[in-house]
Amino acid sequence: MQTREDIYSKLSEIFVDMFDVDEQMISMDAKLYEDLDIDSIDAIDIVVYIRELTGKKIKPEDFKSVRTVSDIVDATYDLLHKG
Repeated sequence: MQTREDIYSKLSEIFVDMFDVDEQMISMDAKLYEDLDIDSIDAIDIVVYIRELTGKKIKPEDFKSVRTVSDIVDATYDLLHKG
């Protein structure tokens, strides 16, 4: 099973590689839209990545309230650890 730290590390790589986010800007408290300049199209790409990472179907309501990197980590962790 993946830890929150593993998930954070993988997400950080994705932000840098796919979205050209400065690695120093990424933190658990970073706001996706305001701090990292992630737009709605980018958010869809992130959801696709998370679906690939977890191998599980993602319900839109699971990610509706996601606003920070920490929110994504928590939502992904919950998907991975649901029985």
